[in-house]
Amino acid sequence: MDEAMAIILISIVMFLGCFLLGLIPLLIKLSEKRLQFVSIFGAGLLCGTALAIILPEGVELLEESWRVSCSVAPANKNDSDGGVGGQLQEMGPSSKGLPARFFIGVSLVLGFILMFLVDQISSYCSIHDQCTGTSNRTTITATVGLVIHAAADGVVLGVAVVSSKVTVQLVVFLAVILHKAPAAFGLATFLLRAGLEKRQIQKHLLVFSAAAPVLSIITYFILNASGGSAQRRLSATGVGMLFSAGTFLYVATVHVLPEVSSRGQQQSFVNVISGTGTGTGTGQQQSSPHLHGTGTGTEQQQSSPHLHGTGQPQSSPHLHGTGTGQQQSSPHLHRTGTGQQGDLGVLESLTLILGAGLPVLLALGLHDD
Repeated sequence: MDEAMAIILISIVMFLGCFLLGLIPLLIKLSEKRLQFVSIFGAGLLCGTALAIILPEGVELLEESWRVSCSVAPANKNDSDGGVGGQLQEMGPSSKGLPARFFIGVSLVLGFILMFLVDQISSYCSIHDQCTGTSNRTTITATVGLVIHAAADGVVLGVAVVSSKVTVQLVVFLAVILHKAPAAFGLATFLLRAGLEKRQIQKHLLVFSAAAPVLSIITYFILNASGGSAQRRLSATGVGMLFSAGTFLYVATVHVLPEVSSRGQQQSFVNVISGTGTGTGTGQQQSSPHLHGTGTGTEQQQSSPHLHGTGQPQSSPHLHGTGTGQQQSSPHLHRTGTGQQGDLGVLESLTLILGAGLPVLLALGLHDD
């Protein structure tokens, strides 16, 4: 019951925090400098959590499940088959079936591939919407894409609570909320620039904010309801942890790190998040929660959720364009074109390092019983 109360309270706090943060662009002008440092810190924390907390914990839980299986099975085998059978069974499941490291790799890869497919499906739907001229569906597709990302974060948090480890729960919660905050900012900004009324934007934010809490609660109760032996529960939790680590690694490597490292000379990372920045070049890109721009050209890009193109694409939450130009309003911007790009400053670099190192420090300082 303590774990059940914990996941409910965490989910409520996450929902309220994400929803209220998403309302900020509708109420006040964003503080660019502070938002920049929060975003960079969140990027480092996300990477550090995936590499230093979720991945090691998942491996440990999965290996512990194998040890439980190896310790219980020989005892049962000795009662019927004698010492020879016990010695054979003591070798463990890994000697007869697939080794534990296979499940570690499969879980990581599946989590990574899932997020990749989500991005690709969202991009396809956005291109279809843009071709048919359904701008209303464009905003819906943008919200759905971010909701699926948030749902994956909820699964991570639900698995973390099942692990019953305070360190894992704390760090994962911080990483999720700091990752969702810029996304909430970007979604509200994108919808605002798309011309939606404030009531409609609040509805979109409500769905986005509820995705992670709902999935975290569902994941927790599913894992608890599965029952079975201690070995099965440890194995399921470990696989879930590693699957979640794969989703975190995708977000960190494909979205977060490129955003942090690709700040242009005239456009900072915070301007991408808040939708107030202008880049370098001759084209214009506007209004997108996930923007990936590369190449050269003088095209104008406007309102589309996920666009991969080489012609004259129009703005998107996941935009892969081909121009070097002014870019506006995107919480996830990947710029690898020919425009001039600036490096992170000293304070920003230290903020990123601090965010990545914090999970390690917490893992050393907090000890679970």
